[in-house]
This record gives sequence, C-alpha cells and structure tokens, in this order.
Amino acid sequence: MAEPIGIEIRNLYKIFGPDASLIDRVRAGMTKTELNQKHQHVLGLNNINMVMPAGRIQVIMGLSGSGKSTLIRHINRLIEPTAGEVLAGGEDVVKMPPEALREFRRHKTAMVFQKFALLPNRTVLENTGYGLEVQGIPRDKRIETSMRWIERVGLKGFEAKYPNQLSGGMQQRVGLARALANDAPILLMDEAFSALDPLIRVDMQSVLLDLQQEIRKTIVFITHDLDEALRLGDAIAILRDGEIIQQGTSQDIVLRPADAYIESFVREVNRGRVIRTDAAMAPLPAEGAPQDTIPGDSSLEEAGRVMAERRVTRLTVTDPADGRPLGVLAMEAIVEAITLRKEVV
Repeated sequence: MAEPIGIEIRNLYKIFGPDASLIDRVRAGMTKTELNQKHQHVLGLNNINMVMPAGRIQVIMGLSGSGKSTLIRHINRLIEPTAGEVLAGGEDVVKMPPEALREFRRHKTAMVFQKFALLPNRTVLENTGYGLEVQGIPRDKRIETSMRWIERVGLKGFEAKYPNQLSGGMQQRVGLARALANDAPILLMDEAFSALDPLIRVDMQSVLLDLQQEIRKTIVFITHDLDEALRLGDAIAILRDGEIIQQGTSQDIVLRPADAYIESFVREVNRGRVIRTDAAMAPLPAEGAPQDTIPGDSSLEEAGRVMAERRVTRLTVTDPADGRPLGVLAMEAIVEAITLRKEVV
C-alpha cells in the first residue's frame, strides 16, 4: 500500500483567456465580474491557499461556477495555472517537466469521475485493471489486484459483466475499484456520487468511509452537497467565485459560519447529527463527573439517545482513542446547540 502524501496549494490563480498579465489587476482587487465585463476573461481561481494533510479526506464544496472542479484539476495539472504552486509531497506539480508529470499522473494520482468513464467494451475486471495495464503490469498481477478491489467494493461475482449490465451505483463502484487498484497515494473525486440516486449515494459514501479506514489515501472530494461534505470531510473548504470563503472542520463550518453566504448553506443542516459531543461539552468539574460516558466523536443526536436510554441528563465525554475524560455534556447544552440559542466554542 502506497504511503499517503500531503498536498499544499500556495497563491494559486487561474484566469481563462489569452492575457495572463491581467493577473496583476486581479491581485490589485479586480473582481470576477469586472474581469469578465472589461476584458472578457474569466477568473477561475483567485489566490487559493490550502493545506491538505496526508491520509485525510479534504472536501471542496461550492455551487456551480464556484471553481471547485477547476481547483481539483490543478492538482494533477489537467489545467495549467496562471500563477501559483501545487505541492504534492513537497514537489511542485506546476514545475514538473512532461515526463515527470506523466509519471506523477500515472503513479501518484487516480481520479474518480461523476459520469463513471468506464470503457463499454471491457468487463468489470478489465475496466478495474485498465490503469495497471497502462503501467505495463503483468496480466496475472493485474487480475489478482483487480479481483481484490472488486471484492472490496462489493462486486465479487460481477467481474465478467459489462458496464451496460450494471446499475449506476455498481458502475461507480467499478470506477472506485479502478482508482484504488492503481494504489496511488492521492485520490481525486470530482462529484463522484452526484449522478447517483440519493439512497445509492449514501451507500457509496459509506463504502468510501469504510475503505478509507483501511487505505488512508489523501482524498480530495468535490461536491455541491453540504450533507455529503459534512459526512465525508475531515476538512471542508467552501468556494465562491473562485475564492475560498471558509475552510475548517465540519464543526467550524456549522458552528461558526464565516459570513451570511455560509450561514445560508448551513441553515437547514440537522445540527444534532453533525455537531460532535466534544464541541458542545463543558470542562470537567473538579469532582463529581458523571459515570456514564460517550466518545467525543459521537453526535449530539447519539448523546441524546444515550441519555434517554440511561435516564440521565449528563454524560462524561471521553477521548475516542484512549477513553480519557475530556469534559461533561449536559442535556441543556444539547438543546442550546441544536436550537441555535448559543454558539458553541
């Protein structure tokens, strides 16, 4: 299994149009609208700065035209930036010569597309092993690796089927297996589940989260759906008009929205399912902490159920890793966090 590598994006700009010198005006404050109206150029990305730790899921979210798909395509340089750096494992992808870039795309990144992008004349097994075939991996090794990932995504028994014999969710599982078979440390997923029906989409999210416990890839996941972002993301960045408006954890986004635009996104979120117990807890008292406990990564909804089942109104919140007491969660704090009567800090 390839070791994950982190990604850092520094001062990244993208202007669509022939006059790259217009970047100076953008840096001086020209807006996306002004650039389009005065110069007929489109501002795709405006001074993007992000750090994506190795082995974590980074979600990039925004509405259509926000720049999220443009951003992910800079990571493997399918789009050339106007200015800036894209560091993968400390190496600047922007400065790679053609041969190094080909090797980077072939061995360090894999991509899962919204429209599946399966080859219709190839079976599930052949589609899964296609990247390995391009790499020149021997056939026996390709089959062994492909079958392992076909089974891991729940498609054992379907390896001889063709894409038109599969449902949309099954086709996307093939796309995921193909990406994982390459064993690339970076997995790029551009609205990978957006074309799926809601129930299948939730199922695929569960598949990805379960696999991530094992594979620990650096995953960059693009979505326009906040519920999906909150469920999947170790970190979330929200874009508008090519700029990052806010980035942080799901707790940061829901509890401390940066502005009215972010507030409009999170207004209808089920806060009980999203807010963690360790975000709403109070400090441990000097003595008399509750005997009943709950892990700090549990939701407030789960905490409420535990309180109801055990007929208590307070729980000790513990570290999910080692069980160490972290604080105390009271029923009043759950109600206040869910009903927005108090900002949780």
